[in-house]
Amino acid sequence: MKRLFLVLGLLLSASLLAQAPTAVPIPQEPHHHLVLENEYVRVFRVSVPPHESTLLHQHDAPYLYVALGAADVINAVQGKPEVRLVMADGQLGYSPGHFAHIARNESATPFNNVTIELLRPQGEPHNLCEKIVEGPFKECQSSGSSTVPADSPLRAFVRATGPKQVFETEEIFVSSHSAPAPIEQHYSEPGPRAARLLVVENDSELRVDLAGDTSKSLHSGEVFWLEAGKKWTIVTPLPHKLTRFLLIRFKDGNAAK
Repeated sequence: MKRLFLVLGLLLSASLLAQAPTAVPIPQEPHHHLVLENEYVRVFRVSVPPHESTLLHQHDAPYLYVALGAADVINAVQGKPEVRLVMADGQLGYSPGHFAHIARNESATPFNNVTIELLRPQGEPHNLCEKIVEGPFKECQSSGSSTVPADSPLRAFVRATGPKQVFETEEIFVSSHSAPAPIEQHYSEPGPRAARLLVVENDSELRVDLAGDTSKSLHSGEVFWLEAGKKWTIVTPLPHKLTRFLLIRFKDGNAAK
């Protein structure tokens, strides 16, 4: 009799395993579209139509995600209760990965984001001037832009919308940037430059001027890799409304190549 129960138990376990869905790698999930890959990152543009779901897919690496528009999504992590995520336009998130899930779009508009897999170990994450992960963060005022004269009435507005330190791990440093429409903004850095990923946020556009090369125009949801050691300038053209973008700096690339 014990042997019979053992056999029945093994058969039941095998049946349950056979019925369990298998997670696909992210590149095989049809709503994830690979747009950039190198030794540091693998970047996907994600778009899920209203009331549709992704396939069950596996996140093996830590990753950042940036919401392109507001979103109302059910996050169904395999083996855990479902969680509803209501995200604001431009919201930045971080996950250590190592799970499989389904993202189900509950809204009447498409769910769009940029998902950035971080291919190197990240260590402990830390909030800076925004709460990205659980834990403390500090209230910070944006640093503004030196292109605005000190006596300009736009100075206070630019200081409120300019560069802000957002988030870091042992490997990356993330800053957010907002450029107001009334003036053309130029963002650059002196000296040796680390490798960076530029992410253009929703309803924004800008231009990257590369020393000795052609300029590159970018729009909402597009990304661009800024190589270590190369000179570049980010320009927000006129006329335009508020332009927003993220810069993700990779800390091991502080010296020019």
